[in-house]
Amino acid sequence: MNIAKLHYISQGQSPEAHLKNIQNACMNGAELVQLRLKNTDEISILKTAEKARAITSHYKTQLIINDYYKIVKAVNADGVHLGKTDTCPLIAREYLGTSYLIGGTANTLQDCENLISKNVNYIGLGPFKFTKTKDNLSPILGLKGYQNILNELKTETPIIAIGGILENEINPLMAIGVYGIAMSGEITQNFNKIPVFNKLINATALFEQRHTF
Repeated sequence: MNIAKLHYISQGQSPEAHLKNIQNACMNGAELVQLRLKNTDEISILKTAEKARAITSHYKTQLIINDYYKIVKAVNADGVHLGKTDTCPLIAREYLGTSYLIGGTANTLQDCENLISKNVNYIGLGPFKFTKTKDNLSPILGLKGYQNILNELKTETPIIAIGGILENEINPLMAIGVYGIAMSGEITQNFNKIPVFNKLINATALFEQRHTF
């Protein structure tokens, strides 16, 4: 299963706000949404995931559930994203089988190698810089940090950059070889920008392909 290059990580003060933002993202051309509800009980997450699946199915948008791999199968989402302290990807894979996407969070070269050895479908590597959306933030990578890790890795596994990324930072990140970009606040503030972000990400990717041969 191919994975989209732009990931919208859902935001909101309540499950309803998350759903409204997911709807807005899908309406404006988001190809992948990650439902990321924190400090919420599992039953509420399941109910919200069911509604998110209904929205994303209508727009043919990929839906990733953060942390809860069993909910993925229950609502027939497209996959799960596992943080560094969440379930091991191998356990999630055994439960989900091969038809679902599994992504993992990484901050270091070692994290990436560990996830690759567990056959994840993509890696969310970050943070690029400081972001308020995550507690206990890992050391900030910056452009140089990504470059160093990508140079060492030389992997086919898609690397998604995440962590406070702004519009003018998309091109430099894509140019050093990341597969895609995950955004939260920058999209929530203006959903109309999604087509612009998609164009920037895909244009850089096409440019790289044309000049590789």
